[in-house]
Amino acid sequence: MSLVPMKELLLAAQKEHYAVGAFNCNNMEIVQAIVAAAVAEKSPVIIQASQGAIKYAGIAYIAALTRTAAESAAVPIALHLDHGTSFEQCMSCVRNGFTSVMIDGSKHGLADNIALTKKVIEVAHPLGISVEAELGKIGGTEDDIKVEEWDALFTDPDEAVHFTEATGVDALAVAIGTAHGQYKGTPKLDFERLKKIVAKVSVPLVLHGSSGVPSEAIQEAIAIGVAKVNIDTNIREAFVAASRRVLNADAGEIDPRKVLGPARDAATEIIREKIRVFGSSGKA
Repeated sequence: MSLVPMKELLLAAQKEHYAVGAFNCNNMEIVQAIVAAAVAEKSPVIIQASQGAIKYAGIAYIAALTRTAAESAAVPIALHLDHGTSFEQCMSCVRNGFTSVMIDGSKHGLADNIALTKKVIEVAHPLGISVEAELGKIGGTEDDIKVEEWDALFTDPDEAVHFTEATGVDALAVAIGTAHGQYKGTPKLDFERLKKIVAKVSVPLVLHGSSGVPSEAIQEAIAIGVAKVNIDTNIREAFVAASRRVLNADAGEIDPRKVLGPARDAATEIIREKIRVFGSSGKA
């Protein structure tokens, strides 16, 4: 199956009250794991590449790997840029066959975020490419921020209305208490804020930094209205732990296939588990 725009996956999820998993890839084995999990669960899926992944693997390799995997898979797959920081990077992804891009202008003021998002949309939409944006700040788990300071960085529901109407964006990443990376404790999500956003905004909402968030909390966010859930750290943890087990069992092992094969299998299993949590199994 050819790669599809992310928008069509999220609109279906929003309508039927499940979420599509967006899983970060960094190499061939993780691309294979994401697709294998989606096929096994008969689920739509989003493969996404971050700044680090593009720098490490190269944008052409990521695009070619994902396109090849999608062509042999009987489930819909979108290829998405995660946290694009500039118009130029988004256009590079467009030229390389991505079917969706995220332009993250959250570090800018509201007006500049809107202007940057609109600039990307003006090029992407005529080509059938979906655009995600972010409003509020989704920090890292190492950020030294107090609770009241976190609250000031959360997505404002009224700003979300203005932003989505002004830009025509296809999906909006909201800040309601998640963070990127490994959590030191259990994150607490602001479900009341999420309800207010859902009541005011019609576009599908995205939950970033979802690794380490309890499954029950993710499912509650989906029940309220989240349609896309991002997972990266949990995949890395499973992948590296499996590799480490092989090497600890045989320090003399030199065959990459015997190290990376089990790592790929472990990544597949954690992705399948997340797909079931998100409720997208059988929705392909």
